[in-house]
Amino acid sequence: MEKIVINGGKPLMGAVEISGMKNAAVAVLLATILIEDRCVLENLPDISDVTISLDILRSMGASVRRLNSTTVEIDTTAVVGGSAPYELVRKMRASYYVLGAELGRFGRASAGFPGGCDFGVRPIDQHIKGFEALGAVVTVDNGCIECRTEAGVCGGQIYFDNNTVGATINVIIAAARARGTTIIENAAREPHVVDLANFLNACGAKITGAGTDVIKIKGVERLHGCTYAIIPDMIEAATFMVAAAATRGTLRINNVIPKHLESISAKMEEMGIRIDELDDAVIVYPAEQLSRVNIRTLPYPGFPTDAQPQMCVLLCLARGVSTLYEGVWDGRFRYVEELKRMGAKIKVDGKMAIVEGVEALSAAPVRAVDLRAGAAMVIAALATQGRTEIEEIQHIERGYDDIVGKLRGVGADIRKINIPDPYVFEKAN
Repeated sequence: MEKIVINGGKPLMGAVEISGMKNAAVAVLLATILIEDRCVLENLPDISDVTISLDILRSMGASVRRLNSTTVEIDTTAVVGGSAPYELVRKMRASYYVLGAELGRFGRASAGFPGGCDFGVRPIDQHIKGFEALGAVVTVDNGCIECRTEAGVCGGQIYFDNNTVGATINVIIAAARARGTTIIENAAREPHVVDLANFLNACGAKITGAGTDVIKIKGVERLHGCTYAIIPDMIEAATFMVAAAATRGTLRINNVIPKHLESISAKMEEMGIRIDELDDAVIVYPAEQLSRVNIRTLPYPGFPTDAQPQMCVLLCLARGVSTLYEGVWDGRFRYVEELKRMGAKIKVDGKMAIVEGVEALSAAPVRAVDLRAGAAMVIAALATQGRTEIEEIQHIERGYDDIVGKLRGVGADIRKINIPDPYVFEKAN
């Protein structure tokens, strides 16, 4: 077991490099099952979700070879359908892409229910709806999802009941090798949906409309391998932007796509923070005084739910009362109790958090209740005088590539230390 220890109160200064996007990487990695050939994937982040995805592929019979710290060669020719280990699948939410990939390649699929961060009910009913529209019969039994078709996947028309990134990606994967044309309406528009479509097109797929709410997929008989680079992680970039502002530092954030950050930049500028946009970087400058602001999370291109906990820390340090409305997931305010330990004044009413700014937060032991909540705890600790210890950091490491090293490189007093397992400690004594 490990925890992060931060002696805060130091402004972040200098430049930081953003890694490849977690949500795009896991989708592309598991989509390689569909390819039945060799792919070289570049700009992969070194995070636990990527490691788990690679372990799933190996367990299914793929050949996986690391070429360097960010590049992997994968050959999925020998993959066996229905062989994804349950103990790996349950470790991350995006493991459900195994279903779409197996269905598209074999005409059948079987995998356990996915895991991931626990911040409310996240049903897979829209995934099932999409698979059924492609001709699959879906059954759920004993924690396992099975999909079967009579003679392979056939094109179909799907209208999603709500904006769903996971189901949009899963149906794109399943339909890429289907017979006929598939049309997805009310499709998610997130950058990682576009990245997945671009990857499959580089392998010979015929996908148009990604990035809009109507996506058309003309199925092809086979796909071929390619070399492909994952896009930069907009949420990691947003996290460093907020951390710079919270610590009153000046930070250049490299390897980003500024357009992906527009909703975040707009709210930070509304708070009085200056942000300069370059071709592939943004520079954050400190505000003399942070102003209150109201935020509502929405599907892309709205303000991202995955940046909500981090932004809440900034609202805690602003003058006046701000409101934060969570328009995507239920139960995403569990981290608020941890911020209250540090002196935050936040009242949660359903999907709304009312945040009263304070002069400063105070150091306290806290925990990362999920991935982005963990990032929020890191930001709060960086902005706070004194020593803060953060436990359950395995959540943070699911989505942030070397966050400790990157923060230390821009002036943070931060380190990761081992803590004894309570059971082992008790047994030893």
